[in-house]
Amino acid sequence: MVQVCGLDVEPIIGLEIHVQLATRTKMFCGCPLEFGARPNSRVCPVCLGLPGALPVINRQAVELGVQAALALNCSIAELTKWDRKSYYYPDLPKNYQISQYDLPLAFDGLFEFPIDDRIARIRILRAHLEEDAGKNVHDLPGCSGIDLNRAGTPLLEIVTQPDLRSADEAREFAVQLQRLVHYLGVSHADMQKGHLRFEPNINVRIHRDGQVFVTPIVEVKNLNSFRSLHGAIAYEIPRQVEEWLATGVTAATGNKRNRGWDDTREVTVPQREKEEAHDYRYFPDPDLVPLTVQAAWVAELRERQPELPLCRTERFISEYSLPPRDAHALVEDRATADLLDHAAEAGGDKVVLGKHFLSLWARFANERGTTIAGLRISPGRLAELANLVATGRINATAAAQVAEAMLANHDAPTVLAEELGLMQSRDTDRIAAWVTEALAANAAAVQDALANPKKARAARGFLTGQVMKLSGGRADPKIVGELIDRALAERAGA
Repeated sequence: MVQVCGLDVEPIIGLEIHVQLATRTKMFCGCPLEFGARPNSRVCPVCLGLPGALPVINRQAVELGVQAALALNCSIAELTKWDRKSYYYPDLPKNYQISQYDLPLAFDGLFEFPIDDRIARIRILRAHLEEDAGKNVHDLPGCSGIDLNRAGTPLLEIVTQPDLRSADEAREFAVQLQRLVHYLGVSHADMQKGHLRFEPNINVRIHRDGQVFVTPIVEVKNLNSFRSLHGAIAYEIPRQVEEWLATGVTAATGNKRNRGWDDTREVTVPQREKEEAHDYRYFPDPDLVPLTVQAAWVAELRERQPELPLCRTERFISEYSLPPRDAHALVEDRATADLLDHAAEAGGDKVVLGKHFLSLWARFANERGTTIAGLRISPGRLAELANLVATGRINATAAAQVAEAMLANHDAPTVLAEELGLMQSRDTDRIAAWVTEALAANAAAVQDALANPKKARAARGFLTGQVMKLSGGRADPKIVGELIDRALAERAGA
């Protein structure tokens, strides 16, 4: 509940999300999907809707749709069919869109995500497959053009129940959904290329004098950024309250409206009135047989589902001792997250692996303009380097040198560390000699460590540094510390 114009107002927000699926070809023909290709160069009789051309279902699109629906905890239909959604616009050459109406591919899902120290639970009404329309081009002098390269592109339309209650919540839902479909490989999810488009359905419940008034639903069309989604919802809530105060009009059959988003002025603007289902004259497509989805196939896809991003992020925080923000960033690239897990499976110390991925491996990847997985270091070598540090055989500084050498050399990290002279000595007698030399050369620091409480800690650290300097960094710091403490204790008791 929020306060608008002195009234208690409850926003009611549902989302329709069009996800472009990561197939090589279109939904019902073999035309390749290629962003930025010369206009109307990726078309054929099927996607142009020419007489006699017959569509054929893209199996990969169906598979990707099922994978996304499973991740949204949807039930998968045993039988679904294709319907013609009839309307005329210049970018729809057939005068109808092949979609799914009353028997969608998936339904009754649930998507959960954290926001404001709580878990938001958004019900998924349905997820169905359809083809995209073409694109109207309005930047030509004196006329508009039509580019039909996009016509027939496979889409998964995800429709939520009206469970969202604020612009912030809707934006976070959209962010998490984009993260999910990209992580699964269902979509490239590039917002700048229109791979995800959002259409919020917004109205509000207004509480006044013990009565509740519900405003007409407004659908804001074709939002392709998180910023515009948030802005449109944030603008539309008070606008609807103000309109109700002026007109008293409440929700009723037939008074849904479409509006667009003016990104420059940051306002919604009127578009055509929203059609009802009967306006589209849905009927089963006579050229496509109903689709039977076999339970065994769905079970196989479910078995292949990876650990989902939110669960994996929480696990990385606990298992690898990663800060939440850094765990989230690692999970963003699934190949890198897989590599970290594989390195741990190869026996690498998890805490050290986590530190290495966030520090030295991330730095080398950034310098080379790639991901950590893109560095192509095997899990076994990553694990071996982590264990050299965990067991004290090399220090953190030496690990960075060995890691850099690993990028150019396929030798084992232990071999590289030995060749570079970076292996730490664990020879107690040799380290004891360095400790004796350091204490003899730094009598003032020894005196502070023994008799000056204010300087004792700094003095001990200084002496440790002197031993490491004498050893060329090869002495095991843990053994150095133990021997310094023993030597100081002996002098204190003398």
